[in-house]
Amino acid sequence: MRVNWKTLAIALAIPLAVGGVSALVTRGAMEDFSRLNQPPLSPPGWLFPIVWTVLFLLMGLASYLVVTGNAPDGVTRRALTVYGIQLGVNFLWSILFFNLQWYLFSFFWLVLLWGLILVTMILFFPIRKPAGWLMVPYILWVTFAGYLNFGIYFLN
Repeated sequence: MRVNWKTLAIALAIPLAVGGVSALVTRGAMEDFSRLNQPPLSPPGWLFPIVWTVLFLLMGLASYLVVTGNAPDGVTRRALTVYGIQLGVNFLWSILFFNLQWYLFSFFWLVLLWGLILVTMILFFPIRKPAGWLMVPYILWVTFAGYLNFGIYFLN
């Protein structure tokens, strides 16, 4: 399979840009976050940007595989539309949680995100199985993030 480097770069840049803008928008709230009571198993703060960067790269690679797959245009468009919506929901979660400190609402928003990731995976698998598998670490991390989110709501 020949790599279309321009398409790959765009596919990787989109989720990385979402993550980067999210980090910029929420950076002032991180100090408040560090003072919150954390649930057991909370990772250190420095780990979050590393994990999210890896997850955004995996998402971008998955979307590249879908874009370059041989599925009919409508199937690809539907999969990428849900992918884009979940990226937007992901972005808004950060604002709801960190900036607005709506912890319970953020938990339910995260449940919505989890569902959208699942639908994205379901749509990606028939187009390119590896694309679906590349989304698995993301849904696992969001599951863990749901535990952390609800724990923060409960403890604060």
